[in-house]
Amino acid sequence: MITVLGRRNSANVQKVMWALGELSLDYVRKDVGGSFGYPDNYPNPNRIVPTLLDDEQLVWESNACVRYLARTYGQGTLWPARASTLTEADIWMEWQRSDISNAFFPLFQMLVRGLPATPEQISKKVEACGHWFAQLDQQLAGRQFICGDQLTMADIVNGAMAYRYFTLPIERPELPDMESWYQRLCARPAYQKHVMIEYGSNLEQWNINEAANANIQ
Repeated sequence: MITVLGRRNSANVQKVMWALGELSLDYVRKDVGGSFGYPDNYPNPNRIVPTLLDDEQLVWESNACVRYLARTYGQGTLWPARASTLTEADIWMEWQRSDISNAFFPLFQMLVRGLPATPEQISKKVEACGHWFAQLDQQLAGRQFICGDQLTMADIVNGAMAYRYFTLPIERPELPDMESWYQRLCARPAYQKHVMIEYGSNLEQWNINEAANANIQ
């Protein structure tokens, strides 16, 4: 049995949960982090979520968790069979971890999580998100998913962020291919269950929604 330690409304936890859903794997999720705190015996030295336990295998860092699940249980699906496609998926996972995350997560913290910010700071992050997501839009031109016609681990880590990007009250540039990709993700039951989770529009609503998601698998 796979155990995931992490709160349901964490975007990084959602990556792992969505991967589990796409792979139809049995799991148990336990509320950890945020308002739930961390147990004294928490096995991740950085005290962040998610942490994944698969029998005796311990994995932390969200993208590493997605890679582990894809490699172990998703050969030929989330983990592409072709070496060139696998390399491409890995590139876009690294892109998500660095380039777009450096723009998007501070913006989300400013707009929803109460991080102090001026209108100019918010505007700069909105512009940066548009710049980076334009790269993803170009990658998706003529494709169903990031690496071709099959969902891979690259879609998992980027798609978990896409829900929040497309539901934030901001102006977005025209990203037709990315928007079409996002709509395809929204039609997937595992995405609906694990990613399309209400997060609110301010810190108070965030905390209310976090509490409301306790114990939901």
